[in-house]
Amino acid sequence: MNLIQLVYVSRPFGYDAAMLSGILLDARRLNARNDITGALVCRHDIFLQMLEGPELQVTATYDRIRRDDRHVEIRKLVAKSVQTRMFSDWAMLHDPEKSWIWTSEEIADGALDRASPEDFEKVFADLSRNVAADQKS
Repeated sequence: MNLIQLVYVSRPFGYDAAMLSGILLDARRLNARNDITGALVCRHDIFLQMLEGPELQVTATYDRIRRDDRHVEIRKLVAKSVQTRMFSDWAMLHDPEKSWIWTSEEIADGALDRASPEDFEKVFADLSRNVAADQKS
């Protein structure tokens, strides 16, 4: 099976707790059905999400997200083949900006445009390690 990781960024439209709960509920239900795992780092001004799983299912999920009016200014940042999943135990891990590395001001100043694919991967690798460490303690 050809596994991929896809990372995208979007700006939330109408961000509040109810909207976020709806996104997480939908993602967890559909991702479990489609063998997709991943993580969502979010706050009021940005979503950064990694999807991982079979290429066809991940691509279809990303296409569905692109049509979702809760996301605006969607941009794919990374898409690559992988051998293993970073979030194999999570249909969709939610990280409410605990691991965030860019401030709102840095994003407004173009930090995402200057970031490399490795920078985005590091955000999720750090998150994965932090979650694993939290589960052991």
